[in-house]
Amino acid sequence: TRTEQPVGGGGDMNPQDLQLSLVTDPTLCREFGVVETVMEAVAGGATSVQLRDKEASDEVLILQARDLMKFLKPMRIPLLINDRVEVARAVAAQGIHVGREDMPVEEVRQRVGPDMWIGFSVESPEAALKVDPFVVNYAGVGPVFSTGTKPDHLPPVGVEGLRRLVTSLPVPSIAIGGIGAHHGAELMKTGVEGVAVVSAICGQPNPREATRQLRQAMEEQS
Repeated sequence: TRTEQPVGGGGDMNPQDLQLSLVTDPTLCREFGVVETVMEAVAGGATSVQLRDKEASDEVLILQARDLMKFLKPMRIPLLINDRVEVARAVAAQGIHVGREDMPVEEVRQRVGPDMWIGFSVESPEAALKVDPFVVNYAGVGPVFSTGTKPDHLPPVGVEGLRRLVTSLPVPSIAIGGIGAHHGAELMKTGVEGVAVVSAICGQPNPREATRQLRQAMEEQS
C-alpha cells in the first residue's frame, strides 16, 4: 500500500476551481471569438477554462493559450489545455485534460511534472477503476446526456449513472456532456464538484448571461 500523498498538487488550484468549467469550441465560439467568449463567461461566473481545439496546430494553440493566460492569470482563473501536452507545457498552464484515446495519463504525468493538474475523462465503470489518484487530479464524468459537440462519444450515462460513477471515483469529479442550465441543480446533487459545458455557453447569443444562469441553477441545489 502507498503511504505518500497523491502526486500533483496543481499549484494553487482546488476543487472549487472546477465548479463551472467552460470548454471552448472554435466553431461554436466563432461569432465572438474564443478569447471574447472566455472573457464574457468569466464575467458571468465561470471558474475555469479548458482550451479545446482538435484541428488547430500546437503553434496556433500556444498563441491562443498565451492570450487567454494574460487575461485569466490576474483573475486567478485556471486555464487547462485539452489533450495537447506540448501546448500545456509551453504556456505553463495550470492543467491538462486527457481522454481515453489521448496519451496515457502516466506518460502525461511524466512529461508535465508533479504540479500541473491532470483531468481524465471517465465514461464507464471500467474507466473509473483505472483512475489512479497518485496520477490524476480529477475526473470528467460523462457524457451525462447526448451531445453534438463530441459526436464520437460513448452512450450517455444519465444522472443515475453519473451518481454511481462519482461514488466509485477516488478523485474529485465534474459532470460533462450535453449539460444546460436546467440540469444544474439535479447534477450538483450527485456529488460532483461542478460541471463542464461547451454549447451551453459557446455560441449562445449572450455568453455572459448564459454563464450566469448556469451558476444560478447550480447554486439552487438543496
